[in-house]
Amino acid sequence: MSLLTGTASWTDPTLLACGRFYPPEVRSAEARLRFYASRFSMAEIDSSYYAMPTAENAYLWDQRTPDGFVFNIKAFRLFTGHQTPLSALPADIRRELSGWPDPVIYHDRMPPDLRDELWRRFQLALEPLRLPGKLGAVHFQFPPWIRRDARGMARVADCARRLEEHLVSVEFRHGSWFGTPAATAGTLAFERELGVAHTVVDAPQGFDNTVPAVWECTHPDLALLRLHGRNAAAWNVSGTASSGRFQYEYTQQELAELAERFSRLAAQSAQAHAVFNTNFEDQGMRNAAAFAAALAPA
Repeated sequence: MSLLTGTASWTDPTLLACGRFYPPEVRSAEARLRFYASRFSMAEIDSSYYAMPTAENAYLWDQRTPDGFVFNIKAFRLFTGHQTPLSALPADIRRELSGWPDPVIYHDRMPPDLRDELWRRFQLALEPLRLPGKLGAVHFQFPPWIRRDARGMARVADCARRLEEHLVSVEFRHGSWFGTPAATAGTLAFERELGVAHTVVDAPQGFDNTVPAVWECTHPDLALLRLHGRNAAAWNVSGTASSGRFQYEYTQQELAELAERFSRLAAQSAQAHAVFNTNFEDQGMRNAAAFAAALAPA
């Protein structure tokens, strides 16, 4: 069993601006990742959600991290059912869509041949991480409008099918997936049937776009905990930047409780990842380091 802790970003603008995590001389992209990897054992790649990743960048991520380092990578937003600006697509795909009437596009409205090509390129871009064993999970964070109904389950199943040779993790953001004991049992069974890793989510409660923390493992290779903080006051405030929404510093008691549950969950899988998405300034780094310390045997 391997317990890995890291953050959902190592180059957030507020992190770089605060100047508390990286030493003054660590200024380049290469130096930052090397420094980050000297402090943590895994990282989540967030940029791949906003734009298609490239094999060139994946190769650099591999070269700049030591053996044994692991990257989870977020799936491109088109795949999860998010609206996607045409500007986020590769230039040649945009040219193929030159007559598209809207500035945004959705997965189910894209011409099938172009959709398939994007999936093919996404998988090719992962190869420089997969081949040396540094690719952990491909993480699908579905939008709140993906519900536990026939259409929502079909979207999740399609993602799992297209990446059936990879370790896939899924994260839901609509209460219908875990709203009742029956729904929870059904969702976990669905995840196991698809062969995907369930994501335990720590986030503010009481909102339509959050789910409770369901401490279960559905895949023998990975138990995954993603921590978004508990900043309920800013969670759905209009105009709040993501770094404000996820602004939260966990208390020592909160981390101790989470570490105890995480340790028990981790016993069910070969590897367990705890990813802190509290990306305001250096809060993610401080939370992750304190969590790792709480996991360490006395």
